[in-house]
Amino acid sequence: MVATPESRASVLGRIADQILHNNPHGRRLVAVEGVTANAASAFADDLAQVLRDRNESVVRRSIGSVDEETLRSEIVDPFRSGTLKGTDNDTLLLVDGERLLNNTVIGVWHYTVWTFQGDQLPHGKANFNVDLSDNEFPRDHYYDLCKLPPTFGEHG
Repeated sequence: MVATPESRASVLGRIADQILHNNPHGRRLVAVEGVTANAASAFADDLAQVLRDRNESVVRRSIGSVDEETLRSEIVDPFRSGTLKGTDNDTLLLVDGERLLNNTVIGVWHYTVWTFQGDQLPHGKANFNVDLSDNEFPRDHYYDLCKLPPTFGEHG
């Protein structure tokens, strides 16, 4: 029997389920990064919509390439303190951009997603790795993380 590929909506739904199961309330920070910025941003947009469809308060930010200091001072710290526009005490902030999963900042996120395609490798520290080779039928990717060095996936 050949397994039926899982639809994009189904994969997004499982990710949303996992985020909400582990972080049901409060100020929650979720990062989506990928080999291709446009694909990661589109995936983050779709994930935000799935979460909104579940009656979650979601604020989306697409930040591109920022350094750690800017990320913390303009996004993370204002969100945590309640001064980031559009947020309250029970909001999920979903951010896409570059270097969000690097060692210096990965600890700020409650949940992380890495997107890639084909022969590109997953990120060793992401909670969820998604192969977008077939955009309509993405595959979650499990990898023997013991084979990856701890800094694999770091971007300069």
